[in-house]
Amino acid sequence: MLNRPETTMSYFSDYATTLFSRLQSVVATDEREKVLEIQAAFDRWRHLTTAAHDGGHAHYFIGNGASATMASHMALDCAKNAGIRALAFNDPASLTALGNDVGFDRCFAEPLRWHARAGDLLVAISSSGRSRNILVALEAARTIGCNVVTLTGMGEDNPARKGGGLNFYIPAKTYGAVECAHQILLHYWLDQYMGLEEWGR
Repeated sequence: MLNRPETTMSYFSDYATTLFSRLQSVVATDEREKVLEIQAAFDRWRHLTTAAHDGGHAHYFIGNGASATMASHMALDCAKNAGIRALAFNDPASLTALGNDVGFDRCFAEPLRWHARAGDLLVAISSSGRSRNILVALEAARTIGCNVVTLTGMGEDNPARKGGGLNFYIPAKTYGAVECAHQILLHYWLDQYMGLEEWGR
């Protein structure tokens, strides 16, 4: 039986309100787990991006599932729209070969070991913050000397939330809410870096 229009609109309104509430509740922390004012955190991210770009360094993006599509999307937007040298490690041949040969937990760490250099910037996107391949990649990036930004959600004690010099956490319990919020955070960061003040108008 189809929902009546008023019932559907009420559900949509509640859904949109909840998403907006979760987005407004984002928590940003530094490497010492100190809570940062949200705009100050985005300013810090923008400065990291500027420093990397001006220094000839690259941006790398990693994620699984829907987060992998965000990684690819943002790497493309960085290169095409902002002139930032960027790459997402989501090639099917690479993922399957590395998963088969060295283990799926190293499918992002190995490309980082090959390509990344000190001063590069890694953006790790993980709704749960508990994916083993993300955690191993964070450790590899820190060893190399990369700057690291993480985007996580779900449990506030997720280990990836402590893995970056700058960490954005969405206090939501469903993947859909976390993923939607992460996409907005990523676009806000890049739009801010590009100086787009008329976005969405």
